[in-house]
Amino acid sequence: MKIAVLGTGMVGNAIATKLVNIGHQAMMGSRTASSNAGQEWLRSVGGKGRIGTFGDAATFGDIVIDCTSGANSLTALRQAGADTLRGKILIQVGNPLDTSKGMPPSLTVCNTDSLGEQVQREFPEVRVVKALNTVNCDVMVEPSCVPGDHDLFICGNDVVAKREVAARLSEWFGWEPTNIVDLGDITNSRGTEMFLALWVRLWGVLGTPHFNIHVIRGR
Repeated sequence: MKIAVLGTGMVGNAIATKLVNIGHQAMMGSRTASSNAGQEWLRSVGGKGRIGTFGDAATFGDIVIDCTSGANSLTALRQAGADTLRGKILIQVGNPLDTSKGMPPSLTVCNTDSLGEQVQREFPEVRVVKALNTVNCDVMVEPSCVPGDHDLFICGNDVVAKREVAARLSEWFGWEPTNIVDLGDITNSRGTEMFLALWVRLWGVLGTPHFNIHVIRGR
């Protein structure tokens, strides 16, 4: 499968590397076709991937994974192009974090809106699925680094797209299907994005980002 990974940061690097290592064709997109971060990633995977602009990557990918920072997500997707993205599944990973006043961060949008919703509104013909944004990038691609059962939350308006994303997350990264929780439509991005306020504080208390939560239903 050809997969576009938008963003050259920690998240994009972890996801693109994993995809290449399991045999997929991955193209990392950034603002420029030959960014330093992109070239460094390409060297790290022995030249097995590809790099290009956001538009190049979106054209290349059968599925697009938006790993850009929340503050830059809409700009990156505009550069990728609405026409290029039309009809494709977009896994939207970013959180709208604002670190301008230090840590812990606040959110640039919350309560009555979310980044996931903003992306879906601006790109109505893109099949947006919010996923992977409640765990650290190492846990995203290797859930077994946290022992036992723990959950991943997804949401989006397109039921078929969510079903495919859940299958891919299981196939690519090893998430147990029973641990992938579909919260419903894209408005549920508000909940998963606002979870970051708790996640950051747990990170501080635990001293590691390698943790997750498991929902247990009572009788």
